[in-house]
Amino acid sequence: MKDLIHRKQIIIKPLITEKNTVLQENLNQYAFEVAMDANKIEIKKEIEKKYNVRVLKVKTLIRKGKSKTQFTRRGRFSGYTTDRKKAIVTLHKDDKIDFLGTTE
Repeated sequence: MKDLIHRKQIIIKPLITEKNTVLQENLNQYAFEVAMDANKIEIKKEIEKKYNVRVLKVKTLIRKGKSKTQFTRRGRFSGYTTDRKKAIVTLHKDDKIDFLGTTE
């Protein structure tokens, strides 16, 4: 039973946007999309293990899904996109994560 708990995917993907790139350059903060049931301790351990960095702080937020409507020949269909959880991780000043594989 414990093996199933450890196999769950905590980090879904890194979020690379213009705003997140500014955070990376100025504040050494990186954004990730994470599992909805993941907590800050699990996120911190997973990032430290996967990227071999030192995490100082983790902030999480939940982005609510948007309402979507689609018009077709059969009528109107409406629904929602899925909710997503986002984690903003602050790293130690000497650590960096290179998502694109480029070195300076």
